[in-house]
Amino acid sequence: MLNRRSNLLMKIISPAINSLTIIVPVYNEADSLPDFLPELFALCQEKQWHLILVDDGSSDDSVQIITKYKYQPNVTIIHHKINRGYGGALKSGIACSTTSHILTMDGDGQHCISDIEPMFNFAIEKEADLVVGNRGRQGIKNPYRNFGKWIIRNFTKILMPLPIHDLNSGFKLYRTEPAHRYSSICPNSMAFSDVITLTFISQKDLVLEYPITILRRKKGKSTIRLATAFDTVMEIINIALMFNPLRVFLPISLICILVGIAWGIPFLLLGHGVSIGSMLAIVIGLLFFALGLIASQLAAIRMGLLNR
Repeated sequence: MLNRRSNLLMKIISPAINSLTIIVPVYNEADSLPDFLPELFALCQEKQWHLILVDDGSSDDSVQIITKYKYQPNVTIIHHKINRGYGGALKSGIACSTTSHILTMDGDGQHCISDIEPMFNFAIEKEADLVVGNRGRQGIKNPYRNFGKWIIRNFTKILMPLPIHDLNSGFKLYRTEPAHRYSSICPNSMAFSDVITLTFISQKDLVLEYPITILRRKKGKSTIRLATAFDTVMEIINIALMFNPLRVFLPISLICILVGIAWGIPFLLLGHGVSIGSMLAIVIGLLFFALGLIASQLAAIRMGLLNR
């Protein structure tokens, strides 16, 4: 009898626990929204999921399009007076989420609506903290962007472990509680996707990938530029320094010390005494090592505050 009551209670509780909020950042996507938003809205109504549309200071008709859904059940519309950036829009949506899980997808119509439910079920089954939609090679049409992504990925692997392939995919499914905590330290720029993924990884959360389908962009233009890649690299360095500073400082320290030793040995063997350049390189190496130790202590304090 007790087991039957427990099973009944779990059936009642489960829908509330395994609930989903879908966040779509919108910036000048008036041409793309009509192609996918009705289908997304219908899915959310069918599954009783929450839909959050974040207008990030659009100057076209995007506001009028998403405002049509303002009074629909389980729909929240957020307006930014000025453009805060891709990450800023996602942070506003995440802050308003109250369900157990959050899924973010881009507003350009390239993500397939049919991938949402299988990816959500996969996250629940695996008890994942973050599931990244892996686009494979579907989305790689521009050789320059392909090369840029390759540089970012391999640069990141030097600084920290990277168990996933598609680091900057915008199609991600988060467990809400850590997403609330981690989003506060992420940038407002396009680098948000990379940085929040690296934060989950650094915090030893379970991060998995799930294959998704990418649709060809029909209208509008991408806002990703060379400056976006540079900003992403800088944010990756920042997150590496935040969570594992010795990964940056220790190699620099060792290189300086080894260069100093290699530079000074010939002078000692020739009986010319200790080289000033050699001593300078060794001292600089020791200073980098000391800075790394101090940064590690600060990182430990920061991580303690982040996990509260």
